[in-house]
Amino acid sequence: MITCYDVVKALVRTEKGTALEPQGQYLFRVATNATKIDVKRAVEEIYKVKVDSVNTTHVPGKLKRVRYKAGYTAGWKKAIVSLKEGQKIEGV
Repeated sequence: MITCYDVVKALVRTEKGTALEPQGQYLFRVATNATKIDVKRAVEEIYKVKVDSVNTTHVPGKLKRVRYKAGYTAGWKKAIVSLKEGQKIEGV
């Protein structure tokens, strides 16, 4: 059984993510097989807020080199969660 903590892995704290917070939007790193409905339910259960909408995108891995060897970093899935008016995630 998959839990809400398996769906939402982390809150992404980047410059872009912090700029979205005054608009009531938050960036999350989520499981690659999670759907928008899974993300909505998980965020509502973990943070006790009401979610308005969820947008997801896949972030591809980047090409990295170490000396003469080239490889890729792991790709991941990002979710931009919009909260309803007046809602806010506390402690962020």
